[in-house]
Formats: sequence, structure tokens, C-alpha cells
Amino acid sequence: MTNFTLSDLEAIIAARANSDDELSYTRKLISKGVSKCAQKLGEEAVETAIAAVERDKEGVASEAADLLYHLLVVLKVSDVALDEVLAKLAARTGQTGLEEKASRTDG
Repeated sequence: MTNFTLSDLEAIIAARANSDDELSYTRKLISKGVSKCAQKLGEEAVETAIAAVERDKEGVASEAADLLYHLLVVLKVSDVALDEVLAKLAARTGQTGLEEKASRTDG
């Protein structure tokens, strides 16, 4: 088991986004803007889903890692901290899924 956390990854993404390293994939991706970052997030979500349908355990793990990375990149370019997302999740754990969903819908 590793001690690596999503908070660690968020910090790495932030550091690379602000670096002047011409070889940084993160920096190059973020420089292309939110639309490109969101596109990559969507691609990784689809690839993760396909691996799951194919019952490819290794593929799911690999694609999920890519998905989490690209999600955190989208959060970075959207100026949303991981802690904000975690707070939303924590607030939802006190309700059933149906109660939480109902609280987000109008009438």
C-alpha cells in the first residue's frame, strides 16, 4: 500500500503548472486551456469505462490513474481545490443518495 494521496498529486500538478519546464506534459496541457483539459478528462473517463466493461482489471487501474490525474488538472484550470470537492463529498455522506439528489433538483 502506498502513502501517495490525491493531495500529493494536486500539489505536483500545481507545481508543474507554474514551472518553466518545457518538457512538462502538465504545463503544456494546462497552457492549452480548460477545453483541452476537459476533453482529455472525457477521453480518460471513456477509456476507464471501456476497460471496466472488458473486465480488464489492470486496464481499469491504469485508466483510473489517468482519469484522476486529468480530473485534478481540470480542477486546477477551473480554480477548484480538491478540498472543495472533498467537502462536497463529506456533506453528502450524511444523506442517502436519493435524498442528496433530490436536494439538488428543483421541484
